[in-house]
Amino acid sequence: MDSIDRMILAEVQRDGRQTVTELAERVRLSVSPCHRRLRALERDGVITGYHARLDAGALGLTFEALVFVTMREATVASIAAFESEVAALPNVLQAQRLFGDPDYLLRVIARDLSDYQRLYDEHLAALPGVQRLNSTLVMRSVVEDRALPL
Repeated sequence: MDSIDRMILAEVQRDGRQTVTELAERVRLSVSPCHRRLRALERDGVITGYHARLDAGALGLTFEALVFVTMREATVASIAAFESEVAALPNVLQAQRLFGDPDYLLRVIARDLSDYQRLYDEHLAALPGVQRLNSTLVMRSVVEDRALPL
């Protein structure tokens, strides 16, 4: 990967909807080599997809919590069961396995407090292998969806 590939990646992070012609102009390449490089970055798994960023508040999703999860045990089966069920919950925006205690950090979104309480009681607390859940409410996001530093 060279500096031109990094410029392509920076531009695609900034605006994934631009045409290859626009991208080529911005990175000062002709269209064909730019297109070849872009396809190579996709093929090699450096670019994993293109997504629209949505405004959660405009969609009525105004309640966000960070949920720290401590597991009863860390067996292969309990971890697999927990991770499979967490991955199936659409309100879980991110789930990260951590070293140390707690075992997981979940970023969860809901419409409001009562919606979160229902999600917590019916789904989060019922996840397999969970010993303890600890929630912290998000006051506001300061940095979100930042582009990777290239």
